[in-house]
Amino acid sequence: MFDDFFIRALFAGIGVAFVTGPLGCFVVWRRLSYFGDTLAHSALLGVTMAYSFQFNIAISVFIISAAIALILIQLQKKTNLPGDALLGLLAHSSLAVGLVVIGFLSFIRFDIMGLLFGDILAVTVNDLLIIWIGGALILVVLKLIWKSLFASTVNYELAEAEGLNPDRAKAIFTILMAAVIAISIKMVGLLLITGMLIIPAAMARNVSTSPLQMVFYSIIGGLLSVILGLFSSLEFNTSSGPSIIAASLFLFILSLLKIKQTAGLKN
Repeated sequence: MFDDFFIRALFAGIGVAFVTGPLGCFVVWRRLSYFGDTLAHSALLGVTMAYSFQFNIAISVFIISAAIALILIQLQKKTNLPGDALLGLLAHSSLAVGLVVIGFLSFIRFDIMGLLFGDILAVTVNDLLIIWIGGALILVVLKLIWKSLFASTVNYELAEAEGLNPDRAKAIFTILMAAVIAISIKMVGLLLITGMLIIPAAMARNVSTSPLQMVFYSIIGGLLSVILGLFSSLEFNTSSGPSIIAASLFLFILSLLKIKQTAGLKN
């Protein structure tokens, strides 16, 4: 009924949705959307490094993004610059360096559109293994740091007083963010990966009444976005990555109607 490439794309999207759901909730709770954009911009440098040294793209993107995340943590400790200034500095610097490196790699043909907006229909069996195995590891680590990360999200000082080591949890979370961008880059590309993290979580926040419920709804929103996006892409011959994000936006708009309905009942 469906070609193999479409089935692989569907499994890839489902695997990514299971991971971006819980991580996206923390991005929303901790107001880290710009941080996600910074790591996504740095992914271009990771891609160029992969082509330069014949590395696996996902591994290269993870190494570069994780390095940028750790550099950010150190800069926050050693400078007086505000966080948004540091994020902007790292985002645009890593993007510029990546573009400069592309200029030196004139002998390699780049699919710029695929890098920017993803090409989930081109995923291979090896990509599926990276997504599902890498995603499982990300969720296991997130489960291990959940208590300290959530506590520090609610009240940093209280988490520190209880000996939960919020700084370590924050550092591990930044590395997990780098990992999810690495496994997702082929799906929705550099420009749209943050949307996959934020929009389903934002939708879930509108319709949930507890943190765990928000995580559950965020995963469901991500799954529905992938399914609706891929099938609409197949039906209307549109780009798959943007179609998935557009489906997420549609679900978010529906969640706003739920808020309006709830407000009407209270009145």
